[in-house]
Amino acid sequence: MAAQAPAFWRRRGLPARLLQPLSWLFGALAQRRRRTTRPERLPVPVIVVGNIAVGGSGKTPVVQWLVAQLSAAGRRPGIVSRGHGGRIEGVAAVPADGDPAVYGDEPVLLAASCACPLVVGRDRPAAARELLRLHPECDVIVADDGMQHYRLGRDVEIAVVDPATLGNGLLLPAGPLREPLGRLAEVDAVIAHGALPPVLVAALGGVPIFPMQLRGGALRALGAPQRTLELEALRGRRVHAVAGIGRPQRFFEQLEAAGLVVLRHPFPDHHAFTPPDLAFAETLPILMTAKDAVKCRAFAPDDCWEFPVEAQIGSGAAERILEKLEHGRTSA
Repeated sequence: MAAQAPAFWRRRGLPARLLQPLSWLFGALAQRRRRTTRPERLPVPVIVVGNIAVGGSGKTPVVQWLVAQLSAAGRRPGIVSRGHGGRIEGVAAVPADGDPAVYGDEPVLLAASCACPLVVGRDRPAAARELLRLHPECDVIVADDGMQHYRLGRDVEIAVVDPATLGNGLLLPAGPLREPLGRLAEVDAVIAHGALPPVLVAALGGVPIFPMQLRGGALRALGAPQRTLELEALRGRRVHAVAGIGRPQRFFEQLEAAGLVVLRHPFPDHHAFTPPDLAFAETLPILMTAKDAVKCRAFAPDDCWEFPVEAQIGSGAAERILEKLEHGRTSA
């Protein structure tokens, strides 16, 4: 079963109030680290895509969208990523057919789907330097999930916000936030994966907000990606839905909204899937996210399908980001 966020993160009840002194300490330490960290500037601009809350907000589709927009504008982007779920100790370039157990699931997905260089490493500046050493033609770096990695200087910050992950609005451990909500007023653009509450919109001041939806494409067979199936063909049918992502319920609800009868199988984020995880007693089509598909392709049953999605982001977002790139660097 998926690891669930504590229920008290959803409200400011007694457990949250009891933990609030630790949240204040967490916030003070985070602020001190930010003030005292000297960012490393690179010879090319850096765009950070991140969030302020624990849990999935839709960053990976945003990175895919951003790389496509940069490439269309004539840029030559590269990506650096942490490599969650992988085994890399230093830094390493990720091949498009890389092993997710080695490099991490999201980096392998991005390397395969974005068709641009990607380097993983816990040390983000070291990963970025390695990227430029291997690919000096890159003229912009996209840092996946890098908002809190202040050692990496940045020119543009994009915060992806899913209101459902903001919970009670308190910092860890009393709530789900890595940084206070006020941090969003400092970024260059907010991409909202769902309607933001009016109080948060007001707090953002002049920061532009761009709505995002995830639009699904045709299903692809894991064993033969050239074989596709329209989701509509499964309307009214029972299916197994597998998700090892930050918010698996969003995936399940998307399938249910399309008319499928979904047997939900949530797993922890970055779960290392094995064949028994897909050995269900009832033989039905198995649907999963692209992030999970890269880990299951080698042993997936015949009737196992990937449901790819792409970010549909409000007009003006790409122009805003490209304008920031052209008009100087933001403060780190």
